[in-house]
Amino acid sequence: MPVNMTTMKDKWFIPRSKAPGTQNSESGGYDAGTRHWRASLKFIIKSAIYLLPLFAAQNALAADTLLHSITGYTSTNHGVTSFSSMVFDGDGKIIATGGEELLANYPNADLIDGKGQYVLPGLHDAHGHVSSEGFLNVELNVTGTGSLDEAVSRIAAYDKANPGSGWIKGRGWNQVLWPVKEFPTAAAIDAVVSGRPVWLRRIDGHAGWANSKALELAGIDNDTPDPVGGKIIRDDNGVATGTLIDAAMGFVSAKIPPSNKDDYRKSYLAAFKELTSLGLTSVHDAGIGIDEAEVYMSMADNGEMPMRIYAMMWEAGENLDAIGKPIIGYGNDRLDIRSVKLMSDGALGSRGAAMIDPYEDDTENRGLRMYTQEEVNAKVKKANDMGFQVGIHAIGDFGNRQSLDAFENSQGGRPSPLRNRVEHAQIITLEDIPRFAKLGVIASMQATHATSDMNMAEDRIGAKRLEGAYAWRKLLDSGAVIANGSDFPVELANPMHGMYASVARRSRAGLPEGGWRIEDGLTREETLHSFTLAAAYAALQEDRLGSLEPGKWADFIVVDRDFFEIPESEIDDIQVLQTWVGGELVYERCEDPDSADCEN
Repeated sequence: MPVNMTTMKDKWFIPRSKAPGTQNSESGGYDAGTRHWRASLKFIIKSAIYLLPLFAAQNALAADTLLHSITGYTSTNHGVTSFSSMVFDGDGKIIATGGEELLANYPNADLIDGKGQYVLPGLHDAHGHVSSEGFLNVELNVTGTGSLDEAVSRIAAYDKANPGSGWIKGRGWNQVLWPVKEFPTAAAIDAVVSGRPVWLRRIDGHAGWANSKALELAGIDNDTPDPVGGKIIRDDNGVATGTLIDAAMGFVSAKIPPSNKDDYRKSYLAAFKELTSLGLTSVHDAGIGIDEAEVYMSMADNGEMPMRIYAMMWEAGENLDAIGKPIIGYGNDRLDIRSVKLMSDGALGSRGAAMIDPYEDDTENRGLRMYTQEEVNAKVKKANDMGFQVGIHAIGDFGNRQSLDAFENSQGGRPSPLRNRVEHAQIITLEDIPRFAKLGVIASMQATHATSDMNMAEDRIGAKRLEGAYAWRKLLDSGAVIANGSDFPVELANPMHGMYASVARRSRAGLPEGGWRIEDGLTREETLHSFTLAAAYAALQEDRLGSLEPGKWADFIVVDRDFFEIPESEIDDIQVLQTWVGGELVYERCEDPDSADCEN
């Protein structure tokens, strides 16, 4: 049964940040209500009959909250510790963790009986795409389709349910899951939708599938040259088939009306609701533009962010110039924008990952290289010199080496206080693995990528290169820091799936028995660390987030079973019962999901 906690922080309590006499964190000043309160105080101070109730109200606002009768765990710099009680103050900061003695130490605290349930720090996803996740709720979602025919059926159904002449946009197809593992064609869509343009991004976002109408609007014909960093898939006769890889997708996306700020706000609200229900209290949003940054700041100002976002500006060009300097702790610590996202290559599934040697199953192909070494060096140096951390998307061993070379150039061969990152770090030569620790570069990896790719990885790159692929154990043993995540919506956003994959290295069906290349798996302790404190470290936030320790934000989740004691096979089945951010309940699972009162 879901936990039934009685919280004292109900709707009739005024948030402490809005209490009379407190500073407005957004403006740095005091609002009109505060000025009025100060004027009134000069009058009421003359009479004790008014003064005493005022002090009583302020004391109520400042009341501590004590959560007890729980089994709690947190990762620290000294390992995982456990506790049965936790106290946090009216500002949402942790005061203490310990045993039942805290009940005596804090006799005036508001009590919450945990009724024996299990508490973990709020989980972090160190690499996700928030607006893309939100748009899945309003656009065509073909994730999980088991065949080309099933994907086409969804397209036809969506067109029927959403008639008109405008673009049909969506995401999620993955030809590797289909019986015939070939890229789809425009003709397949044309058979059901030909009068309006259709554009569907692959699950990894590194390829797109267009119908003939979309190709026509994009100006793509048989003579259109491949752009740098992209590829137009063609048949044996040189005819464009309808699948575009990486930079070639720009031909189509340039013709699609861009999302506006209202679109982004709606997508964020949808995503926040989903992500907090999964136990995520913080997400590193891997690539946003100025419009998205402004929407985030507006939502933080308006108290519309029930979770924390660590955002990466897209590229080191106009977006970076427009924002100018890092934004840290914005909106009561709900938003940081202090990183830049760059690209070195594409994805393994579409053979766009940049490899040093050719692919095993496509011997004329070494993947797509987005930039020269000199170009990447310049982008990293510019961002670092402006005070921004840099995260570079790198899947292939060439992409990872290029990224490490750029960081070495910018950092002078030494670790940087900015803690630059490689996003994904999937396939690395064995000689490059120690360079992560040497340069202090974070390996921002996604555990479920290994279990999603295991059926095709060896076909793509061969057995020898697999030794440095998804090599979590080798990276940790070399001294590197691993920040874990999902890359949603490329993978499902549920962090319990990633925690299971990290420990078991098996699919959710339990295959292969014994785990795929289990020698590179992580322990449960290392896994929790990678989804909490290590992820906070990767965002330069470990002083305030990532663990349940005094002085940090009370970001935590209540779950239905003991992560450290349950059978390995149950880790991905853990259910989140409650999610708390800054000492405030932002999600609670309904006991009866079918109830009219259930908002989940």
